[in-house]
Amino acid sequence: MADEIELKTAPADFRFPTTNQTRHCFTRYIEFHRCLAAKGEESNECERFAKYYRSLCPGEWVERWNEQRENGTFPGPL
Repeated sequence: MADEIELKTAPADFRFPTTNQTRHCFTRYIEFHRCLAAKGEESNECERFAKYYRSLCPGEWVERWNEQRENGTFPGPL
């Protein structure tokens, strides 16, 4: 085989002990955008948060949240 793809998800987080990962997804999405705001778009330090929320959150949610952020109607604390 050519290149093998390694799949990983976000590490366990004691703040989210249940199997329902909705809050975990939302928190990681917010952490990513807070990191970008603090460190800048060019910073690679935020990439781990991006990997976490991308592995936890359904794509439809992320698309909707991105649209809401662009429109200024995002419900979360950014």
